[in-house]
Amino acid sequence: MKLRIGSRPSKLALLQVKEIMSNFSDLDYEIYEINTKGDIDKSTPLTDNVGDDFFTYDIEQELIKKNIDLAIHSAKDLEQIPPKELLIAATTRSISPFECLVSKNNAKLKDLPKGAVIGTSSIKRKAAIMQFRKDIIVKDIRGNVDNRIKQLDDGLFDGIIVAHAALIRLGYESRISEIISTEIMRPHILQGRLAVQIHKDRKDLLSIFRGIDEK
Repeated sequence: MKLRIGSRPSKLALLQVKEIMSNFSDLDYEIYEINTKGDIDKSTPLTDNVGDDFFTYDIEQELIKKNIDLAIHSAKDLEQIPPKELLIAATTRSISPFECLVSKNNAKLKDLPKGAVIGTSSIKRKAAIMQFRKDIIVKDIRGNVDNRIKQLDDGLFDGIIVAHAALIRLGYESRISEIISTEIMRPHILQGRLAVQIHKDRKDLLSIFRGIDEK
């Protein structure tokens, strides 16, 4: 049996699928790349009320229809109340719970010039930065990690905030200017963790993926 795995089409999302499936060398699979609302709409700030299924809804609909066998998500992208037809078969341990600053000239947050422009799409990140440095300007930024780094390199921002786990998975650790202390910025509780989502009828998959966090 070849498993059909739903995933967002970004480089990071596809690497996350491979990370999960590396635990199951005996399973054959193919990836179905599914553009979510969040992938298609690159202009609406995430600080707007976009809904907590912005990056999951379209994938979950394919799972509900059983067009795919399972979906692999960044755990923090999952909505608080998931569709009743679906369940989380497993979540992984976090490879890192921290937030990072990627900046011009490798400057740390405390050393950025007055009026520096920081890009983030998170309300919590924005609030934490403004609490730490009231002189910093925080602007919304959209796009995948590669696109955000390009916006930084193109001079649109003086720094951007990125999950440490994302930079690790993408092999971009050399771009890290600072791993931000949790005293400055408290990360999402699910930061760095992955989730395997299945249809509730697929008890066979539940038995396969349960306990992956112990691997």
